[in-house]
Amino acid sequence: MSPDDSSTAGPLVCGRIRLTLDRPRVMGVLNVTPNSFSDGGRFADPASALEHARRMLADGADIVDVGGESTRPGAEPATEAEEIARVVPILEALRAECDARGVVLSVDTRKPAVMRAAIAAGATMVNDVGALRVPGALEAVARAPEPVGICLMHMRGEPATMQQHVVYTDVVEDVKAFLAERAQACRRAGIAGNRIVVDPGFGFGKTVAHNLALLRWLEELVALGYPVAVGLSRKSTIGALTGREVHERVAGSIAAALVAVERGAAIVRVHDVRETVDALAVWRAVEGAAR
Repeated sequence: MSPDDSSTAGPLVCGRIRLTLDRPRVMGVLNVTPNSFSDGGRFADPASALEHARRMLADGADIVDVGGESTRPGAEPATEAEEIARVVPILEALRAECDARGVVLSVDTRKPAVMRAAIAAGATMVNDVGALRVPGALEAVARAPEPVGICLMHMRGEPATMQQHVVYTDVVEDVKAFLAERAQACRRAGIAGNRIVVDPGFGFGKTVAHNLALLRWLEELVALGYPVAVGLSRKSTIGALTGREVHERVAGSIAAALVAVERGAAIVRVHDVRETVDALAVWRAVEGAAR
């Protein structure tokens, strides 16, 4: 089964939602954790999380990605019960609003039990930093009651240790080969190509130089034939390049998003939805301008 056959054509299938990719799509980040790198637990309270999610919807998010476990470098894992308790009430509360808007409701998790609970609560996509390598994860998506989308991310090692030994033969080729293999594993399990997104995993077991190489040569990953998601928003690479603290990295993050879509990214995962949507609107106007 090749990645460019007809099953990868057309909209991205995410359960009840069909997301067309005729323009770059914006995935808004909603961390409902007490220890995320970007917001320090600001949205761990359900009321604050829902308020932020609805703000992202109003600002034009195409996907809302709800995560209940921090995967920042050095982060300690959450238990299944903790993660389910954090994400399920949020997903249940957002389900009808996202469905009405045609917005994909995504859960950011590596755990099969969390995937199953999230899908039952209304999630239409699973965003897995482990690319469905945890035992049972592939089956949780393949056997779901509806054909949810899956975002497969490259990560070397585990969040707690991933930045301690960062060596590649060729980071672009290594990441490309990994994502191709994981996509094929999904398809062998019965997950159609039009449900699959791939993500190079910026900052997940990579140096600044590795991240820049992946961004510069992103077309190599686009050539796999699957939509590519890019998540550079507020990350340490942006800080290293600009000298800015986490909450001062909006401009750098938007610049990275624009570079990514110029090189073929279909989805950008961001914290600052309104600003990114506006920047992409200008980019699209210029790209579509008649002479």
